[in-house]
Amino acid sequence: MRACVVTLLLLLGISHADTRPQLTNEERTNGKQILADVEPMLPAARASVAPIENARGKLVATAVWVGADGYFLTKASEVPELEKHQIRWAPGDTAAIREIRRLSPHDLVLAQAVSVRGMKPVKFEPTTPKTAYGQWLAAPVKGGREIRIGVISAQSRRIQGFGAAMGIRMDDQPPETPGVRIMSLADESPAALAGLRKGDVLTALDGKTATSMKDVSALIQSFQPGDFVEVKYNRDGKASSTRVRLASRTKIMMNWDGEDFANGGISLRTDNFAQVIQHDLPLSPSDMGSPLFDLEGHVLGINIARVDRVTTFALPSSVFWKEIEPLIEADRHPPKALKPGDAVKASSKGGQEVKTAPNKP
Repeated sequence: MRACVVTLLLLLGISHADTRPQLTNEERTNGKQILADVEPMLPAARASVAPIENARGKLVATAVWVGADGYFLTKASEVPELEKHQIRWAPGDTAAIREIRRLSPHDLVLAQAVSVRGMKPVKFEPTTPKTAYGQWLAAPVKGGREIRIGVISAQSRRIQGFGAAMGIRMDDQPPETPGVRIMSLADESPAALAGLRKGDVLTALDGKTATSMKDVSALIQSFQPGDFVEVKYNRDGKASSTRVRLASRTKIMMNWDGEDFANGGISLRTDNFAQVIQHDLPLSPSDMGSPLFDLEGHVLGINIARVDRVTTFALPSSVFWKEIEPLIEADRHPPKALKPGDAVKASSKGGQEVKTAPNKP
């Protein structure tokens, strides 16, 4: 039968070749005009960022310079212990990091590269330039080694938060020993990555006893995605403990539902933002912290969450910059001649301490 069909197609002059309209090389890429529009911004965009590396030299997040004297912003939940990392501020040169302030509502952290000067900071504006659905955008990736482009893929909006999670399902029946039994774990979940297994019995989280599923859920919800939680558990009658780095509930549920993370994964925190610019630039979680540009070189905001295979969120500059600027100025000019113990009181605002340690030379 198949041979008859092939013969008939040949008689009709139809081959097995794809009969759909073929794209030219120009059409298969972003096009010469688009690339020409991006070209002028490349040097400044690349110079505006630096890779943040862990102790093994692995890229974990991207820093965007916000001060010539080494001040930078990055995504807070990807670097919960930021001062254990280093920043590669020039080829072959790294610097220690001094953390200044975490802004949990925005998932941002302000810090400074120690003894680094002469950087080219991004100029964030208190008011975000106007954007439109389908508008072209660009962002530096891989610590500034490349520039990628894409478009705004949805209307700017608030993203609701659903809290933190470990990525476990628990038994509602009491186990043989006090605690809460793990029945299953999501693939690559925080719990699995921390070494927990099916059948382990949770006994305490953050020093608080866990006697029911309700206890565990309530304790987890008191943390933010990206936080570490000390978990005590029993396995085969033996007590042990581990540190679990929490993720957004939305990330966990997507992983349980079989979402494809072959593109490099998604961010630990993917929700609970006051406003976002949604776009389709092909970024990875380690690219979060990089600035987002329009094709005229205006800075629109900062990339904050890789959500799925085709979605990235960016915070508009109007959401965060009015809070960041005063923190930088306060850190540059700490109060003088205060008695010991007065600094915290003088530098506190809204019940939260603003660190004002002098810059290191």
